[in-house]
Amino acid sequence: MSRAGSWDELSDELSGEPLLTGDRAVLRPFTGDDADTMWAILQDPEVLRFTFEPSSSDMSYERVRSWYATRTDQPDRLDLAVTDRATGELVGEVVLNEWDPHTRSCNFRTLIGPRGRNRGLGTEATGLIVAHGFERLGLHRISLEVYADNPRARRAYEKVGFRHEGTRRESALREGRWVDEILMGILENEWAGAVGGDGVGVGVENGVGVRNGNGIGLGNGDGGGAAGAGQRG
Repeated sequence: MSRAGSWDELSDELSGEPLLTGDRAVLRPFTGDDADTMWAILQDPEVLRFTFEPSSSDMSYERVRSWYATRTDQPDRLDLAVTDRATGELVGEVVLNEWDPHTRSCNFRTLIGPRGRNRGLGTEATGLIVAHGFERLGLHRISLEVYADNPRARRAYEKVGFRHEGTRRESALREGRWVDEILMGILENEWAGAVGGDGVGVGVENGVGVRNGNGIGLGNGDGGGAAGAGQRG
């Protein structure tokens, strides 16, 4: 698979609209019609608990609507809708953001709503976008942050190959108690070794970078079977 090389080439790839297909999940670009579903997902207590900073108060329906309507316009990040392959239902999102062209690295974050949990959709969606990041975008490193009290999300990331790199001890005050943040990452050689060159059931349909794609960030999420990963942004 070809890889993006220069800043401009990678920017073109990130601003494209990939369609990534797994056994259970399909990742597609967001459209303005997704705002209502995402607004409902963002009201879920588990999503709110694990995805947003406790002090976050700037989320409104108007902002969410504007955010998802412009996800395909962002040249420096990739936001994709996670859908159920069997039904087409939108159940969450995965994001590569905070792109550093010098180190060829990105941050990862995700959130999965209640209708997508405990079905393997979050884990597969994570594997799909990580595969895309390394195999198509030519990234060297992908990192994330997850709250220590979200072990389900951490297990999902470990299944994909993310490793524990450090802990920010008691760095977040949540619901009246201090919570650690776990730092995790995966390198391109670790991904290649983990998948043996075969990927994690990832397929690219209709090419990559055919149209234009964009992203939005609202909080702090850790994914997999729970709500989300990485600080939302």
